[in-house]
Amino acid sequence: MTHFNEQGRARMVDISGKEITVRTAVAVTKVTMNPDTLEAIREGRIGKGDVLAVAQIAGIQGAKKTSDWIPMCHPLALTGVDIRFHDNGVDELHIEVTVKTEGKTGVEMEALTAASAAALTVYDMCKAMQKDMIIGPTMLNSKSGGKNGDYSR
Repeated sequence: MTHFNEQGRARMVDISGKEITVRTAVAVTKVTMNPDTLEAIREGRIGKGDVLAVAQIAGIQGAKKTSDWIPMCHPLALTGVDIRFHDNGVDELHIEVTVKTEGKTGVEMEALTAASAAALTVYDMCKAMQKDMIIGPTMLNSKSGGKNGDYSR
């Protein structure tokens, strides 16, 4: 499959001949911050509200709207999005996103977009307290389903 037409211009790949399979992708990212900022998140002291609750919704919305942001992504009917947060107890908030569908194309981009949207939301909600937070690295941890088989980092 190529993302270029006969004129050498970008195109969305035709997936009409592909089989429908269960597809899953897991993406991760982290937000590194000052210990005081992480403590404020954990204790619910961020003025804009519950940071993790809002970030979770942002991540789910990001997964659902990935094709609106990434030009060559197909719009997908997702069957599940799960976002989990944990931290190192000091200065890192870890975000793990699992996205599932039954379809003809994978959900890697949806998982990566969801992780990014969640991390950006954490930044947005905490930027009044700290502007030098660091987001990333953001990466695909695993994927399953489809013709190319499974992948695990």
